[in-house]
Amino acid sequence: MTAKIAKNTIVKKKKKNIRMISDGVVYIKASYNNTIVTITDHSGNVFAWSNAGENGFKGAKKATPYAAGVIVKSAVEKSKVYGLKNIQVFVKGIGPGRDSAIRALNANGLNIVLIKDMTPIPHNGCRKRKPRRV
Repeated sequence: MTAKIAKNTIVKKKKKNIRMISDGVVYIKASYNNTIVTITDHSGNVFAWSNAGENGFKGAKKATPYAAGVIVKSAVEKSKVYGLKNIQVFVKGIGPGRDSAIRALNANGLNIVLIKDMTPIPHNGCRKRKPRRV
C-alpha cells in the first residue's frame, strides 16, 4: 500500500543532525597527475573531500601547487559546518602539490597537530629475472 500525496501538500523532511567534530584527520594524496584531499573524523568517516577536477582544473594544471591550494580551500569550506579545528595530516605521494596543500591547511585556519609522510617506499623491490641460459 502506497500513500498518495495531494498536489498542494507540503511534505516536511526530517532535519539532519550535524555532528560537531573538533579533531579530524586530513589525507593528502599528491601524485604527478592530480591532488586529492580527504577530511575524516578519527574513526575514518569521510565528511569532506575535494580534488582538482572538481574545482575546474584540467590536464597538466591539476598537479600544480596552485591547484593544491584551491583544493584544500574547497575541502575546508565543506568541513566548516562540522566545527573542525585541530587536524592530523597524512601525506602520500611525491607530487608538486604536496607542500602547498599542507601550507594551505594552515592558512585556512586549521591547527595542524601532526604531519606524517605515508609515501610507500619499496624496501628491496621486485624479484629479479632468472638468468638466461644459452
